[in-house]
Amino acid sequence: MSVVGDGTERGDAGVDEPGWEVDPDDEPGAAVVAAVGRQIKAWREAAGMRAAEFGTAMGYSEDLIYKVEGGRRIPRPEFMDGADGVLGAEGKLAAMKADIAEVRYPKKIRELAKLERAAVELLTYSNNSVEGLLQTSEYARALFAMRQPAYPQEEIERAVAARMARQAIFERSPAPTLGFVLEEVALRRPLGGRMVLRRQLEHLLVVGELRNVTIQVMPMDRVEHAGIDGGIQLLKFKDGTAVGRSDGAFGGRPVSDPKQIWILESRTSMVRAQALNPWESRAFIEQVLGET
Repeated sequence: MSVVGDGTERGDAGVDEPGWEVDPDDEPGAAVVAAVGRQIKAWREAAGMRAAEFGTAMGYSEDLIYKVEGGRRIPRPEFMDGADGVLGAEGKLAAMKADIAEVRYPKKIRELAKLERAAVELLTYSNNSVEGLLQTSEYARALFAMRQPAYPQEEIERAVAARMARQAIFERSPAPTLGFVLEEVALRRPLGGRMVLRRQLEHLLVVGELRNVTIQVMPMDRVEHAGIDGGIQLLKFKDGTAVGRSDGAFGGRPVSDPKQIWILESRTSMVRAQALNPWESRAFIEQVLGET
């Protein structure tokens, strides 16, 4: 078996779906994928097709068909569309794309995205790189490619896709209040190359124009810095509750106790006060972009 440039595996007969293996520790996700696999198998058998014939008709290998039907591979949307047409399911298999979309990404990321979808206010301070919700896909891909031990290419693409999916928060209605504080060094370090950085800076300027978004920059010349212990993320919900996490507090664990939330709120407020205001920050980003 070989791997081509787009990460698609090619077997001896047909093409393996460039999807992702199921995490056995993700029980809810594994259950959904297994249920979808059983439905595909049932429709294939009802159509009187062998796995090899179905694979040929789909343009995929027989091995891939068995993986999908056995709940060991998460099928992509185009696979479900193709299976629906080949097996004459009249939209019943294609309709299951929504179920699969919920489990395509790692459990930890799904849980974070669920919280972000429910939040009415999100405040973050990022210290080493541009905050994930603000990243372009190529910037995110460069970051994941730098991880050590090295990620397999399919895991890099899975991580990038999950990060981009979280950015649906910018399209929510009613729009949540979103506040970001970024370190100056993150805006100057050319991760992925200078053109990747340039496009990332341009993206920040576009997102910063949204009325519900504020982007601030923490300059390197500050002699006081409330976020020196690490990044902070704080999410508030319409019922008055909140959840937060900070690298430098409570062992880095997510917290929701009001007293702990108050500590994170205090740090976040001070970080925002010490950073450049949004208008100064925009001018600063434009300046860095001109120098990059």
